Amino acid sequence: MGNTDTKLNFRKAVIQLTTKTQPIEANDEAFWEQFWSESVTCVQDVFTLIPAAEIRALREESPSNLATLCYKAVEKLVAAAESGCPSQREQQTVLNCVRLLTRILPYIFEDPDWRGFFWSTLPNQSEETEIESSPLAQSLLNALCDLLFCPDFTVQSNRKSGPDNPEDMGSIDSCEYIWESGVGFAHSPPHNFQHDQHRTEIIKLFLTCFSETMYLPPIADAHTVPNQWIQYFTSTDNRHALPLFTSLLNIVCAYDPVGYGVPYNHLMFTDSREQLVEGALQVLCVTMENESSNHNVSVDGTSGGTAMDAQSDTGGPDNLFVNYLSRIHREEDFAFILRGITRLLNNPLTQTYLPGSCKKIQFHQELLVLFWKMCDINKKFMFYVLKSSDVLDVLVPILYFLNDARADQCKNSMYSHLQM
Repeated sequence: MGNTDTKLNFRKAVIQLTTKTQPIEANDEAFWEQFWSESVTCVQDVFTLIPAAEIRALREESPSNLATLCYKAVEKLVAAAESGCPSQREQQTVLNCVRLLTRILPYIFEDPDWRGFFWSTLPNQSEETEIESSPLAQSLLNALCDLLFCPDFTVQSNRKSGPDNPEDMGSIDSCEYIWESGVGFAHSPPHNFQHDQHRTEIIKLFLTCFSETMYLPPIADAHTVPNQWIQYFTSTDNRHALPLFTSLLNIVCAYDPVGYGVPYNHLMFTDSREQLVEGALQVLCVTMENESSNHNVSVDGTSGGTAMDAQSDTGGPDNLFVNYLSRIHREEDFAFILRGITRLLNNPLTQTYLPGSCKKIQFHQELLVLFWKMCDINKKFMFYVLKSSDVLDVLVPILYFLNDARADQCKNSMYSHLQM
């Protein structure tokens, strides 16, 4: 009964926001707190209680209220990233802000007049501070990256802390908090179900931010400039770029959906890592594609022609994700990556005596794209694969997926590239 009442209060706040004709003041904290309080506890509630039609109506009829809602949500995330959100209430506030922005952003991107909103300066600032102020998008991306390495929220704390003694977020070295062992990191942190869930929700917001390109008109001129969200995320301005890239790559390559091989274990236990791995794969694929010059990689994989020296068409900074991928050279790292990719690619081909007893993953297309981009960007990795005795473990699932996709028109485009 209490849960129903809190959802009702949240719904009333949404109706009040969409029906008010006068702008609601940004300093009316009592009103805005309703949107990220403990009224809702899952992303499904946010999507259900904020219908698409009402978001569009808010955008058209009360644009100032929509702008303030986005600004206040980002403000909360920035504050949480600075404090380390040590309490359970602060963590719930972060999750609700993330869910709210994940719900609203697509409707901002679909309107050409709103696409530049997050890249404008913050409201209510003087001319002097406006010059030095960073766009709302940069504040959002910085806060989300900080939160992905927040002790006791998305990573395991390296020392004893608590609500009364949180770690200093400004001095944290995120390279010590990489999510999984593998490339460039030997320590394997303990698996935490809640941390995986929190990471997944933040990654979904990243993917929503990166999706702005999908809403551009289908004309060549609209796609000549790289995606600003991805460009900033993969630039030197992101102090977490290296540990983020390493965490995403390692979490994918270390994932084993079968586990200890207990039959039907996926029906008895929830696999929190599968959604995280799928989100990590999608982020890696999207960020690799934003670098228009990453095709100029030299045959030997040296720095002379890799993305390390390449600049984007707009003269902006390098794509550090492409940079880091092109720099991988140790054979043990290549072996780890190839072993992880082949294990996942061969998963749908697994046959057992007990029908349906083995967990089957559904993100083989993202895996093939990632493998393709890795061979394209890092030629040393491609040569390692070709010389490896495990090359058939890659070839067999590719042939299987090619054959399986012949009758599916939506898959023909991607697999035709693999045939080439």
